[in-house]
Amino acid sequence: VQLVESRGGLVQAGGSLRLSCVASELYLEDCSVAWFRQAPGAEREIVACINSNDGSRYYSDSAKGRFTISSDNDKNTMFLQMNNLKPEDTAVYYCAAEEDYGKPGDFLRNPWDYQYWGQGAQVTVSS
Repeated sequence: VQLVESRGGLVQAGGSLRLSCVASELYLEDCSVAWFRQAPGAEREIVACINSNDGSRYYSDSAKGRFTISSDNDKNTMFLQMNNLKPEDTAVYYCAAEEDYGKPGDFLRNPWDYQYWGQGAQVTVSS
């Protein structure tokens, strides 16, 4: 099983960036999927996730209204669209997947809930 992320990048504050994550030997439609991020010296934190049972989405307070998580089952790819980026969004971003539908309305929000991880993509937002 592999999750391969697109490269991150350097963007100015207020700019946008879209991350992608392609899965191999794993069907994302059968998984709960998520994006996490980790800033230097900080713990890995949830950004957004999808409950594959009912398609509901969870966003952290910092991501709400600016980021969008999505999944294209035909391409077996998940995305994180990030708009209005801020310097505090600077971090390494990781996609994650777990072969667990989850209960309706329930979200897997902790790193230890996920078995499969992407390699990480550095996102740097300049002020």
